[in-house]
Amino acid sequence: MALWRIRATVDDRPGYLSVLTASLALRSVNILAVQVHTTEAGAVDDFLVDAPETMTETELLAAVAKGRGRDAFVARAEAQGLVDQPTRALALAGRLVHEPDTLAEALVALLDATEVRWRPEPLTTRPGYEAARMVLADPAGGSFEVLRAVPAFTPAEYARAQALVELSGAMLRRQEGQTTLLLPDGAELTLRAATIDDFDAVRDLHVRSSAASLQRRYLGGAPTDARLGQLLEPSGAGRTLLALAGDKVVAMGNLLAEGDLGEVAMLVDDDWQRRGVGTALLRRLYAYAEQAGFAALIAHTAADNVAMLRTLRRLGGGPADRDGTLVSVTLPIAGHRPAGKETPAAI
Repeated sequence: MALWRIRATVDDRPGYLSVLTASLALRSVNILAVQVHTTEAGAVDDFLVDAPETMTETELLAAVAKGRGRDAFVARAEAQGLVDQPTRALALAGRLVHEPDTLAEALVALLDATEVRWRPEPLTTRPGYEAARMVLADPAGGSFEVLRAVPAFTPAEYARAQALVELSGAMLRRQEGQTTLLLPDGAELTLRAATIDDFDAVRDLHVRSSAASLQRRYLGGAPTDARLGQLLEPSGAGRTLLALAGDKVVAMGNLLAEGDLGEVAMLVDDDWQRRGVGTALLRRLYAYAEQAGFAALIAHTAADNVAMLRTLRRLGGGPADRDGTLVSVTLPIAGHRPAGKETPAAI
């Protein structure tokens, strides 16, 4: 038996796919995998088949025509073709998470492209595709031209390619947003913006934190999972930064936006407190608020949170407004301008 790839278009009507598969089955062709791409011209059926060794390309094309298939493409396939397309796409996405600059290679593998050309000039038109050509923006700058003579590109393939482009862009932005923090005691931490993918690691930070630390941060116990998710992806111009020791989140700084005011708060792992981590996060949130056009930052904390109050004073925080055990400190943004005048800077 031999592996073949077959692609053909049939009318997008009930029963037409079964006519094509029956025609192949009558010739002892075993279908190993099938995908259906919906297009304006009809349903494009993409098969990976196992055919008798003696069967030729001409005979396969005849079987497709007999099964009411048109615009047929037939080519020998390799063993790696046994991996179905969704699995292949997921594997390529996993590679891009770790190597976002390998987008060109991923596009070749995803689309079985004959050539991928990179151009330094950014796109002057919208990304798109034709039968034998696909144009995509490169998140790192420039653009990609993906070429494949046959079979023609389909909307589904273009959507998959766009998804890889978006993933690569997200990972590149995440890498660019990382900074290394060297603490006074010589320890190194990575600071970066949080995403919802950090949920488990941030929840672990909360599990490790003492009741006293949680009380100083939340003034009423640990947040629910739903609230934690909101903190990781704050609305509007809000921002959440994380400090990591390896893969372990050891601190989280939040800035929640309310108009031109921002509310800031910190949670630092008990083992990392009083080492300058909270100060570093607060300074970066302040810099972000300055670029984003906030008028001031406000921090609500417990009266016994001496470290937080000291840090706020160092950054220019005004007199504390105390209400029982709650202390509120306003941190004006020097020379603030209306929001939207400048794009917020990455950390």
